Amino acid sequence: MKAKDFLTAEEVRQVTGAIRDAENDTSGEIRVHLDEKCKTTPLKEAEAAFYFLGMDKTQQHNGVLIYVACQSKVFSIIGDKGINDVVPENFWKDVTEVMKENFSQSRYADGLVKAIRMTGEKLKEYFPYRKDDVNELPDEISYSCQQAEK
Repeated sequence: MKAKDFLTAEEVRQVTGAIRDAENDTSGEIRVHLDEKCKTTPLKEAEAAFYFLGMDKTQQHNGVLIYVACQSKVFSIIGDKGINDVVPENFWKDVTEVMKENFSQSRYADGLVKAIRMTGEKLKEYFPYRKDDVNELPDEISYSCQQAEK
């Protein structure tokens, strides 16, 4: 399955809407990246996509990437240094469990929307929304990076 076909147009709207809503309560930046195949490990692929998308360039280093390899049926959630420096170990465990549960039932959009909402809730404790907050990263889903082969 092509990454662009993983979600319907309506599901894409739901996911991007969830990102916008979640970012209304936090200065954190949330992105979803859909890839086709995971060539190494989900964590390594998520890290590569994170840097390719410039997510490490936010002012507070508070970006979160939800990476999904559609054909490989794997995913990873990673946060930038600013997040990792202040949150407890296993911070993403409950979000990961919600995604696993929904994905195992082929409810991909539901899993992503729930994970995004949970991420926003979790981030607002450490990175509350500020009046001068600027949306530093696009809310749209990104697809299969055109990265140079590793």
